[in-house]
Amino acid sequence: MTISQQPTFDTFKGLFNEAEFVYRHLGSNDSKQAELLSSIGYSDMDSFIDDTVPEPVRLHKDLDLPLAMSEHAALAKLRTMADKITVNKSYIGQGYSPVRMPAVIQRNVLENPGWYTAYTPYQAEIAQGRLEALLNFQQVCIDLTGLELAGASLLDEATAAAEAMAMSKRVSKSKSDKYFVDERIYPQTLDVIRTRAKYFGWEVVVGDFELAKSGDYFGAIFQYVGKEGDVKDLTEVISAVKENKTYTSVVSDIMSLVLLKSPAEMGADIALGSTQRFGIPMGFGGPHAAYFAFSDKAKRSAPGRIIGVSKDAQDNVALRMALQTREQHIRREKANSNICTSQVLLANLAGMYAVYHGPTGVKRIATRIHAFATAFADIINNSSDSNDSLSVVHEQFFDTVVIDCGSEKMATQIFENADNVGYNLWRINETKLAVAFSETSDEEDFKVLTQLFVSKSHSLPETATVSLDDAHLRKDDILTHPVFNSHHTEHEMLRYLKSLEDKDLAMNRSMISLGSCTMKLNATSEMLPITWPEFANIHPFAPRDQVGGYIEMIASLQDQLKAITGFDEISMQPNSGASGEYAGLLAIRRYHESLGETNRDVCLIPMSAHGTNPATAMMMGMQVVVVKTDGNGNVDIDDLTAKCEEHSERLGALMITYPSTHGVFEEGIRHICDLIHKHGGQVYMDGANMNAQVGVMQPADVGADVLHMNLHKTFCIPHGGGGPGMGPIGMQAHLAPFIANHTISPVFNAQNDYSAVSAAPYGSASILPISWMYIAMMGRDGLLKATELALLNANYVADQLKDDYPVLYAGKNGRVAHECIIDIRPLKEETGITESDIAKRLMDYGFHAPTMSFPVAGTLMIEPTESESKEEIDRFISALKAIKAEAMKAKAEEDGWTLENNPLKNAPHTAAVITSSEWDYPYSRDIAAFPLPYIRNNKFWPSVGRVDDVYGDKNLMCSCPSIENYM
Repeated sequence: MTISQQPTFDTFKGLFNEAEFVYRHLGSNDSKQAELLSSIGYSDMDSFIDDTVPEPVRLHKDLDLPLAMSEHAALAKLRTMADKITVNKSYIGQGYSPVRMPAVIQRNVLENPGWYTAYTPYQAEIAQGRLEALLNFQQVCIDLTGLELAGASLLDEATAAAEAMAMSKRVSKSKSDKYFVDERIYPQTLDVIRTRAKYFGWEVVVGDFELAKSGDYFGAIFQYVGKEGDVKDLTEVISAVKENKTYTSVVSDIMSLVLLKSPAEMGADIALGSTQRFGIPMGFGGPHAAYFAFSDKAKRSAPGRIIGVSKDAQDNVALRMALQTREQHIRREKANSNICTSQVLLANLAGMYAVYHGPTGVKRIATRIHAFATAFADIINNSSDSNDSLSVVHEQFFDTVVIDCGSEKMATQIFENADNVGYNLWRINETKLAVAFSETSDEEDFKVLTQLFVSKSHSLPETATVSLDDAHLRKDDILTHPVFNSHHTEHEMLRYLKSLEDKDLAMNRSMISLGSCTMKLNATSEMLPITWPEFANIHPFAPRDQVGGYIEMIASLQDQLKAITGFDEISMQPNSGASGEYAGLLAIRRYHESLGETNRDVCLIPMSAHGTNPATAMMMGMQVVVVKTDGNGNVDIDDLTAKCEEHSERLGALMITYPSTHGVFEEGIRHICDLIHKHGGQVYMDGANMNAQVGVMQPADVGADVLHMNLHKTFCIPHGGGGPGMGPIGMQAHLAPFIANHTISPVFNAQNDYSAVSAAPYGSASILPISWMYIAMMGRDGLLKATELALLNANYVADQLKDDYPVLYAGKNGRVAHECIIDIRPLKEETGITESDIAKRLMDYGFHAPTMSFPVAGTLMIEPTESESKEEIDRFISALKAIKAEAMKAKAEEDGWTLENNPLKNAPHTAAVITSSEWDYPYSRDIAAFPLPYIRNNKFWPSVGRVDDVYGDKNLMCSCPSIENYM
């Protein structure tokens, strides 16, 4: 650009450039967009959108949102909300504790796009870093629970308990439909268990140990450290219930297990809980990684994901997601859970906390927490001179001391005095207060707390006492693997984290074009607020007068989402897309029940819908009826009509993805919704493909009754290597009364009678500022531009690739939506090259593969998003074209290539393979490693060769291998 071509500014509006972020988020500026449009035959964006988005669904008005804000202005506005949050010192407990995240982990994992922008490790060869981190997490859980296997995390403690209930029913040999719940369990956990149990048709029985022993139950769940902090040995009650064929689960505070004997030693079949105490901020409820451990014999019935050890093509140790066929969204109606995401980023943080501190460090922290509680209880017990009405309720505790104050007046006075000096206690009832000590407790806290209760400030005693009975304490060693005993200096930890990061392909290296996953820019300004103390360090059950700014931010985000979707109400509780699906169907079922139509239990699901949909419907006790799709990927209206009529009396819902999973805007969506309503059903719209909707249409306007929104897709919360996610739901007014509430901390827009779907009232609240920032900085017009460019980029990809790979589905004018599916089956039939071969070869070109074999086997689904530049998209297209040429060269057997020995079949090529003294391939090392010129400037080396999944499943190992295996 010459000086004469550079713009001049003659208005202050131009000088301030409040919409600057919009053009930083979009990959292509106006001139590049013009090039993209021209290449597919359009002169302007309006005519392209007219051909792409069907007129019947178009939104011919502006979104009711403000214009774009600059990054600094949006941060300043969010800061005004944060300033309305009071960060008291939290001694509430109840499953959430203040922590100290090690700074080296915060800076180099939580705040590092190399970790937080990665996708789920479906392509294991370029995900070895986070797979190793997850294996570490599993090893922590195995060590502390004593069980043989552990998963790679679940969403939160309460939903993990609900999953344990469902797994118990699958595994138990009891014919009973009753499930026992320990009366000592946290109320929020019981709330979610009751929600889940109702639609499975199971009875929840809550009681003491004697009731557990005397009843006939398919499963039982016990809380190791109870809601009042009491520690009870569960050995005898577990033994007794197991004699009745009852499958047993134990909920355990992960930090307490550093000192307490393991659930496995007490006979538990499942152990679960939250790993929040391992360095994860409370965040007003999340996100936090739940752990879930179980016996080896039950591994094929466990929910979620398991990371396993296998080998690669060169016989080196290689990690991957084990038991791949257990992926729930692939199993559809045969799934035993609807879990599609876990909490990978949070699990990695918790695992690294254990790596950094090691066994000595975590034992020091756990012992300090307990010693604080013991010293405090001793002061209360010895306080008869100053206040003989106080008494410590439980003799055996880990971190929580419950004090009976003798009178309601005394309890109220102490509770209010604590609040006045900046401390939050937990009020159990009229006379009882709980004080839960944590990793952040210090001597000054001890002085204040003792003065609050006994009117005299006490210093910590010189001796740190463990008051737990010896019978409760663990005798076995924990965290003995070298990984937990090697990285305790900051240099060592920093280099370990960097070594793992370098093994992974994330969005800070290249585009990730996964269809239906919307891997777009997660801007730094969006991420900054999540570590502000006001958002990070708040207990989800903190008094409402302390969290006004948090509620204001959530309400503001709800208003933004209402304006975007057209719905009347938004529920922020679901903490994943699958959780949103569940909450949406739950609202529909509750609605039908309110009308006395409990028989409406048929759920119609098109073949083009997301795979989690059938699993969710099954969990809601519904009968799944599959609806056909036509040759263009649209719902077969004739088949839908026939099934509506067949099931009219029982029709509860239609679950439909729009645009469809086939990447098509269906012309008949309004007719489809009208048809369902005519037969008494409700329309659930899956929002996974919402990035094609914002500003051009509204789901509420076309007839959807409820929709979940993947904030980790359309609204920029990063995927984190497989989580966290958020899946709030939007609802029409008639469904609004039926959203999930919360038993402890009522949701401000929910009815009293309805139970929860996750542990915290607003799900993973601490990541909501990310989406708030995105919407505020994009503004009304920027959001529309993002959708238009997402559609344009996908159509450009389809157009450029159509001569090499057939595009499987398209709309009436030959246009796709925000993603396209290319068909690999003809190439496979001609050459034997599979979609998996292409996925592995793309690694050599520096790219993560598109979504493979979903929703159609033998295909690749590509979604470029609006954030990728034309140059990056062209590099990706050139890679796929070159791969097609390689396949044809192998077919022709040119230069010694064969269909069995070529760069695709041998991909990916590691640095070790390329530099080996032996080279037995009929192509050069250059072709293997640098097949196109651009790669030399930014080469990414896969750290292992092609992983052998079959070997891994036949030789399942899901704990850390010995260090020799890596040598």
